[in-house]
Amino acid sequence: QVQLVESGGGLVQAGESLRLSCAASGRTFSSYAMGWFRQAPGKEREFVSAISWNGGRIYYADAVKGRFTISRDNAKNTVYLQMNSLKPENTAVYFCAASRSGRTITRADYDYWGQGTQVTVSS
Repeated sequence: QVQLVESGGGLVQAGESLRLSCAASGRTFSSYAMGWFRQAPGKEREFVSAISWNGGRIYYADAVKGRFTISRDNAKNTVYLQMNSLKPENTAVYFCAASRSGRTITRADYDYWGQGTQVTVSS
């Protein structure tokens, strides 16, 4: 069992940055691939970024490439999402998730989810 708790969301203006954190419980965090998804009002939850267990493989949605950076610190059981040059369309609840299988692109690949943290970007 893995419990995930996101933090770092908030209200920012367009062009500003935020760093999201996702703290995981349990001693097996380093064996999980981790991902970030987001869900805007009235829309489906969508993939944002993912990172393999050792950080060797990283994936981004096209919409965030070059602006968002995912990273992880296995010693701290934490995965991060650095979001730069934020846009109003990035407004959403951001969720982190853990994948035992290592597959990371679809929602079905993930076994555990956090409760989400709200990110609001004003224009």
